[in-house]
Amino acid sequence: MRLKPPRRRVMAKLRSDRSDATRPNQVWATDWMFDETFDDRRLWVLTVIDTWSRVCPVMRVCRSAKAMEVINALEEACEHYGRPKAIRVDQGSQFTSKELDLWAYSNGVVLDFSRRGKPADNAYAESYNAIVRMECLGQHWFLSLEDAREKVETWRREYNEVRPHGAIGDRPPNAMLPWPGTAFRAVQPLGILT
Repeated sequence: MRLKPPRRRVMAKLRSDRSDATRPNQVWATDWMFDETFDDRRLWVLTVIDTWSRVCPVMRVCRSAKAMEVINALEEACEHYGRPKAIRVDQGSQFTSKELDLWAYSNGVVLDFSRRGKPADNAYAESYNAIVRMECLGQHWFLSLEDAREKVETWRREYNEVRPHGAIGDRPPNAMLPWPGTAFRAVQPLGILT
């Protein structure tokens, strides 16, 4: 008897359909990084970035990289920033899991998988990870999981609210977002700041 693989509910995106985001929450990019505490215990850091505004809605620090950590982090981010239309992910087991597939399907989110061995398919996440490594993980010595969570969250808030970003006119990423109760602000052309 032939073994038939189960049907997945993934709303996978076609490669030819990929385009740049034109507004917030259109496309998020996510990836995992790792570091260690002072006692050589591994830490995993989930990074999520909005590809249009460059806002980091959430960074999750944990001991193991699992699909439920991804789902919990995405739920937390969606509470504050709304749901994205698509999320760019790599082919890691945390992103190809049935749990994340079901979460994406039930929330109407498209999982945009990168090709194996092609990190440039998720370039926003890779670029953001380099910034996180240089400005946060490489600058701190973590004493514990809680200490790492505190330092990473402090850095994430500073990145979103204070740190200027060259791709968005040397403004902090939060300046690109419409705030609750206000109309969407038109973005001025790069180089013209008021």
